[in-house]
Amino acid sequence: MIEKIWFGHHPVRFLLWPLLWPLSVLFRLVSQARKRAFQAGQKKRYKAPIPVVMVGNITAGGNGKTPLVVWLVEALQKQGFKPGVVSRGYGGKAPVYPLVLQSDTPTAHCGDEPKLIHQRTGAPVAVAPKRSQAVQALLPLGVDVIITDDGLQHYALERDIEFAVVDGVRRFGNEQFMPLGPLREPLSRLSEVDFIVTNGGQAQYGELAMHLSPSLAVNLVTGQQVSVSQLHALVAFAGIGYPARFFNTLEALGAKTVLTQGFADHQEYQYSELEALAQHGANVIMTEKDAVKCAAFAQENWWYLPVSAQFSSPDEQRILDKIKEVMEPYGSPSA
Repeated sequence: MIEKIWFGHHPVRFLLWPLLWPLSVLFRLVSQARKRAFQAGQKKRYKAPIPVVMVGNITAGGNGKTPLVVWLVEALQKQGFKPGVVSRGYGGKAPVYPLVLQSDTPTAHCGDEPKLIHQRTGAPVAVAPKRSQAVQALLPLGVDVIITDDGLQHYALERDIEFAVVDGVRRFGNEQFMPLGPLREPLSRLSEVDFIVTNGGQAQYGELAMHLSPSLAVNLVTGQQVSVSQLHALVAFAGIGYPARFFNTLEALGAKTVLTQGFADHQEYQYSELEALAQHGANVIMTEKDAVKCAAFAQENWWYLPVSAQFSSPDEQRILDKIKEVMEPYGSPSA
């Protein structure tokens, strides 16, 4: 319902407006006061000895931050750098923080997005409620640049480059602050970031267009890869910020879906509920983010669809040039 109020024109918005508007005003005042306190030095900020690239957004919900983080990591690895990734670890609760991920770290400890990034890129990943602690945990591993998955509003960590990811279809909804709307910060905040990355839709002036390109479906048990259109009677589910994006992608690929089911972002799945869903079709397909949580109990007819961020060559080069520019003054991480 809240999504319909934020991004649609559901009539209930008129009923909830008097209740949510004062809370929205309070949220804006508190968040902006907190930001000013950090900028004025009233609250302590951590400055890492290596560059920090912040990837985030100014709205609540899934905009495509994690695919951008993966793209940045892989692009920097190809250039010979050793990026490390830090995250808050939403959806996970570790026995101790900071937690540096290993190949067998359960998603229940680290969260689904950090697990996906580590599994996909092989880069060092650390999670902690205080991102500065996660950064410090990665420094002994020899990383020479930090990429943060989310955290644009985490002003306790200084940053050298900021990316703001925008949903190109939904944009900023009703342009109101939470909980009346999806905004975490005012639209004017976009003028302060280095790159505005628009995921899908139509990029506006000054924005970089990012597209999520799907590959072949991957079997969770066997690793077999096939075209989505070859899988019949598909039951599709997604526990991401905007499940409709996944379902639209499947439709564009010619998927033969019999049922689609959206779940809350960072949903913790139980085998019994997914098995009940699976009974409606011959195959099950999910996002890669969901797959890292379902691998332990996956069945042979369960598949996931990886997607990769793509930019035009000029935009890609512009991003890499900016990162190299800010890295030069730091010199060698061992210096």
